[in-house]
Amino acid sequence: MKFKVSAELDYEVKAPSTLILNVHALRTVHQTVLAETLSIEPYLKVEELTAVNGENRFVRLDIPDTGIINIKYEAIVDNYYEVKDHSNVEEIPVSKFDPSVLTYLNPSRYCQSDKLYRLANNTFGRISTSFEQVFAVTDWIHKNVEYLSGFTNSETSAYDTVTQQAGVCRDFAHLGIALCRALTIPARYFTGYAYQLNPPDFHACFEAYLGGDWVLFDATRLIPLNGLVKIATGRDAADAAIASIFGDVFCTNVKAACEFVDDKPFKPIYYTRSIFDGVTYL
Repeated sequence: MKFKVSAELDYEVKAPSTLILNVHALRTVHQTVLAETLSIEPYLKVEELTAVNGENRFVRLDIPDTGIINIKYEAIVDNYYEVKDHSNVEEIPVSKFDPSVLTYLNPSRYCQSDKLYRLANNTFGRISTSFEQVFAVTDWIHKNVEYLSGFTNSETSAYDTVTQQAGVCRDFAHLGIALCRALTIPARYFTGYAYQLNPPDFHACFEAYLGGDWVLFDATRLIPLNGLVKIATGRDAADAAIASIFGDVFCTNVKAACEFVDDKPFKPIYYTRSIFDGVTYL
């Protein structure tokens, strides 16, 4: 499936600074970037960096002068998704996990799984399979946390979201990750462009490691699971921020968009209680 994605960011720079941006569509086995452009006004030297784990494409901009910076990114991306029946997938013990997966079992800055251990195991611990546990986690979050813009901020953690019972996609994702890790299910943060999201914006959800696959989940249910173009993954939002600012810089505008541009019709996929299938992005 082909998508056209775009991002526009404006910054006011008040002193020489550095920006590290994370808006490029990720290149993976299942996601091919067919074409892309990055324009910056006024012109600045750009350095592209790839994360050690390969799950982020960073762009570093050194800004020597003050003024207004306009950044535009566009790409055509071909996505392949795979639907699998995870109801009878063989459970993989922690002792058999690949070392790269182990870090996603640990508490992180925004996902304090150690503080949510009792809640997770008292609520979901008796469910028989890991996939059904994660499905139940996303269902519980959707029912018990209100999607409310402007209620939380960049410091809000999964533990805060349980208490406040409100948040945005970032908070839904952090809570899902923390509860999964408390159940000894590796989970990681996912950020991307989202088709059919209203209003258009960047979107966050999470992936759980099940049966050797990273399987996508979204407790907000705002978009179809196969309508996402991956930008990055990480332990939480700190690893996958759209922009990291070093210096006296203020963001004045952020826009993101995702259009479906394939010749074939789009058939949305959502999780339902009647089927336990997983959409896998690798």
